[in-house]
Amino acid sequence: MTRWNALLLAGSRPGADPFAEAHGVSLKALIPVGGKPMVARVAESLLGSREIDEVTILTQDPVRLSPALPENARLKLGISEGTIAATLEAVLADPETRFPILVTTADHALLDPDMIADFIAKAEGADLAIGLVEKRPLMERLPGTRRTWLKFRGGAYSGANLFAFSSPRAARAIALWRGVEQDRKKGWKMIAALGPALLLGSVLRLRTLQQTLDRVGRSLGISVRAVEMANPLAAVDVDKQADFELVTEIVEGRA
Repeated sequence: MTRWNALLLAGSRPGADPFAEAHGVSLKALIPVGGKPMVARVAESLLGSREIDEVTILTQDPVRLSPALPENARLKLGISEGTIAATLEAVLADPETRFPILVTTADHALLDPDMIADFIAKAEGADLAIGLVEKRPLMERLPGTRRTWLKFRGGAYSGANLFAFSSPRAARAIALWRGVEQDRKKGWKMIAALGPALLLGSVLRLRTLQQTLDRVGRSLGISVRAVEMANPLAAVDVDKQADFELVTEIVEGRA
């Protein structure tokens, strides 16, 4: 079995974070869910996955983050760049980077080893894979939840904050990532960044999600795969207070 390395992104925007401060901490990654900092929950899930070898947490502030982390020889801290795109660009360009790599974020507080195993099994063989959740199962599990939906022929999808970079060639997609990074909560802007033809195809529901990614992949010279997650909770992260309350209810078995 191929062992993957994991990147856990725990960066923060410059300045104070009102959301974090409302929970008595200085960094969003340190907000406690079920009595445990989010970043620690995600790190423990990665370390507990048999598919994962080493876990690297990238942050601008390792001194503040370090005390919250589990002690494990497979876990290390590194310094992130100013943006996710710049951070990934640096990692993928580093000759010492070992592929394949799973990338996730510190606010993915519901991530568990089963989700990781599901994603990796479906991502194997693609240069770049993107975890997604289809709208219907998520709405059945959490009626009324509000997400950003990317609409295609055959379904609407929300991101799962899970990405696989299986080869250095996947770095070709970073320019696209940079283009949508500031608009990741605005579905139409994300699709527009892929080009007018793909935006029109999405608006008119001319292509499925995978057909769209196939076209993107051909333009970049890489294979890009949509990974539809079995567990719809993979789409739930903690970006705001309503998310925090929902995730807390799920962790405590009340939702």
